[in-house]
Amino acid sequence: MSQTMTGRRSAPPAGLTAAATARWPDLAVVPAGRGRDLIASWLLRRVAARLPIRVAPAGGRPFGRGGPAAPVLVLHRPRAFYRRLGARGLIGLGESYMAGDWDCADLTGLLEILARNLDRLVPPGSQWLRRLYVHRPPASDDSSVAGARRNISRHYDLSNGLFALFLDETMTYSSAVFEERDGRPDASAALLAAAQRRKIDRLLDLAGVGPGSTVLELGTGWGELAIRAGRRGATVLSVTLSAEQKTLAEERIAAAGLAGRVTVALTDYRQVQGRYDAILSAEMIEAVGERYWPDYFTALDRLLAPGGKIALQSIVMPHRRMLATRRTLTWILKYVFPGGLIPSVTAIEQNLAARTRLHVARRDDFGPHYAETLRLWREAFCAGADAGALPGLGFDDVFRRMWLLYLAYSEAGFRSDYLNVSQFLITGDGS
Repeated sequence: MSQTMTGRRSAPPAGLTAAATARWPDLAVVPAGRGRDLIASWLLRRVAARLPIRVAPAGGRPFGRGGPAAPVLVLHRPRAFYRRLGARGLIGLGESYMAGDWDCADLTGLLEILARNLDRLVPPGSQWLRRLYVHRPPASDDSSVAGARRNISRHYDLSNGLFALFLDETMTYSSAVFEERDGRPDASAALLAAAQRRKIDRLLDLAGVGPGSTVLELGTGWGELAIRAGRRGATVLSVTLSAEQKTLAEERIAAAGLAGRVTVALTDYRQVQGRYDAILSAEMIEAVGERYWPDYFTALDRLLAPGGKIALQSIVMPHRRMLATRRTLTWILKYVFPGGLIPSVTAIEQNLAARTRLHVARRDDFGPHYAETLRLWREAFCAGADAGALPGLGFDDVFRRMWLLYLAYSEAGFRSDYLNVSQFLITGDGS
C-alpha cells in the first residue's frame, strides 16, 4: 500500500496495467498538446507558492511555501501528472491520483488546504483558463426516472460487501450525530453506531413518528431508519432504486421481526402514491439533480397528509458556490455520484416556496460531525484495504485509490466549511 493508505513510506505505485487501462479507459495518459501541460506546471508552482503545501517531483527539486509539517504532494510521474492536469483540470488531478501519478501522506490535509483556497487556485486574470477544461455533465447522467435508476446503481449497487467494509453495524451511509465535548464531536469508531442511531432518532422525533404513524422513507439505504421507525410502532414504506440495498434491507428488517410492518419497494420517488403522516429522507436529495428538484418537492407536498411533517437531512453548500458549479462536470460526478447536485439552503427554500405549500420550520447544522464520520469511514476503509479485502470483492487498485480520494475529498469539504450538513423540519402552511 502507498504511504497515503497506511502512513508508511513505500515504493511509488507501478504504472497502470493493461487490464486497469481497459477497465478505466480515461486514465490512459493523454498526449501533450497546445502547451496545456506547461500551463498546468506553471499553475501548480503558482499555487504552491501561495499555499502552505510542498511539492516533491521525482528527479527534481521540491518547491512550495509550506514548512516542515505541511502536506507534501509527491509527484511520482510528473510528466503524466501535468498532462492529465492540463487536459482535464481538477478532474485530471483526481484521475492522476487514481493512476498513481502522485501521493500525499496527509491526503485529507492537502485537500482541505485546496478546498479552503479554491478561489485562489487560478490566479486573478487567468480565470479564462477554466474554459479549456471545464465540461458539462453528459446527457446520459440526467436523473430522469430511467436515468436515476442507472445513476443509483452505479454507486449503491457496487457491492454490499464494499459498504460493510467501512460502515458501522447499522450500515448507515449518512452523517452521524455524536455527543459533544467542549463544543466538538466526541467521535470514535466505538461510538459511531450509537451516533448513527442518535441521528436517526432525531429525524424520527422531528417528524413526530410514533405508534400508528404512517411513514414514507425516500432512500432506504440498508434499512436502519425504517427499522427504528417500525420499532416505534409505525407502518413504514421505504423506497429505493438500489437492488442491492433492497435485498439487504429486507433481510435486516425480517431479522428484526418487522417484515409485517416495514415494506421496501424498488420505486422512484416520483411514482409513490398515498398520503403519509411523516416523510423522512436522509441524504437522498443530493442524487435528485437540479432539473428534478421541482418534481421532488412537489412529490413531498403531494404525499404529505394534512398536519404531517417532513424530516429531511441534506448535505448543503453555499448558494453562490452551488450556482457557480451546478453545470460543471466534476471528478465526483464523473466517478462517484453521477447525475447529482448538492443543494444550498437557499435552493431548498426557494423550491419549497415556488412549488409547494410547505416551508422550513426548523434547521439544525452539524458539519463538524460529518467530518468526523468521514474520518472514521476513511480509517475503516484503509484498514480493510490494507488487510486485502478489496480484490475478493472484485475491486482493483485503481478503485482503491478512487474510493480513498472520494472519502478524503469529502472529509476535506466539511473540514474547510466548503460543505455543511443540515436536518430540516418541513411542514405545511399554518403548522
